Amino acid sequence: METEKKYSAVSGFLMVFVVFAIIALGVLGLAIVKNPVLAILFVVGIICIPGFTVVNPNESMVLVLFGAYKGTILKNGFFWVNPLFVKKKISLRARNLDSDPIKVNDKIGNPIMIGVVLVWRVKDTFKAAFDVNDYEHFVNIQSEAAIRNMAGSYPYDNFEDEGAEITLRSGGDDVSELLESELTDRLTIAGIEIMEARINYLAYASEIAGAMLRRQQATAVVAARFKIVEGAVSMVDMALEELTEKNIVDLDEDKKATMVSNLMVVLCSDKDATPVLNTGSLYQ
Repeated sequence: METEKKYSAVSGFLMVFVVFAIIALGVLGLAIVKNPVLAILFVVGIICIPGFTVVNPNESMVLVLFGAYKGTILKNGFFWVNPLFVKKKISLRARNLDSDPIKVNDKIGNPIMIGVVLVWRVKDTFKAAFDVNDYEHFVNIQSEAAIRNMAGSYPYDNFEDEGAEITLRSGGDDVSELLESELTDRLTIAGIEIMEARINYLAYASEIAGAMLRRQQATAVVAARFKIVEGAVSMVDMALEELTEKNIVDLDEDKKATMVSNLMVVLCSDKDATPVLNTGSLYQ
């Protein structure tokens, strides 16, 4: 399988003098010597002019002669090559792809909207020029395919799949690495190097966004209540131990139950409790 190979081109500055010297000899031959043979030099000089080319920094020039790949100029500068070469410039600069959010189904089947930002560049000019029809369009299509495949492999979060170690929402660097690996496998055929790939947009689709928001709110409320009850039980237990150790008051089981009930109501209520003063005995 053929791959990229460097082409050493002749300096364009040197060939400027050579070509113009050939053209000048041809003109002088016709004008002064009147020798038609020297007119060939003039024609040769004119034919050589299309061979001049400029390669800018972080650009390359792919050269083809009669359908045969001859090499790629990777150095920047002013060069001269065979004027019969077909020249194709390919940029080696890093490029951004900010994909529009697309609707996909996650691993559980929930419709979500996901978009990525991708940094890529051409690494192999031969593959980019000849192994795919249009490498820029190829990157766009394969990037969308990679997003769909990755999104279908992991859940949005672990609400329904509590055993999921990696989720799209909290995966972070792990998800980015998996996305980069998926894109690299797909784009290697086009000679593309993936420099970075990250999710830049992630949300539930509009048809379930409201329901999922309420679910997240309910989960947050339950988690908060769990912490409140856990703390209240600890405080009640501590209060009973302190009262018993210091012999402040001797409570039977019924009064302990009443005290626990009252403390739990005060500590766990989401509103301020209204105290009631007992002016009678403890058993009234």
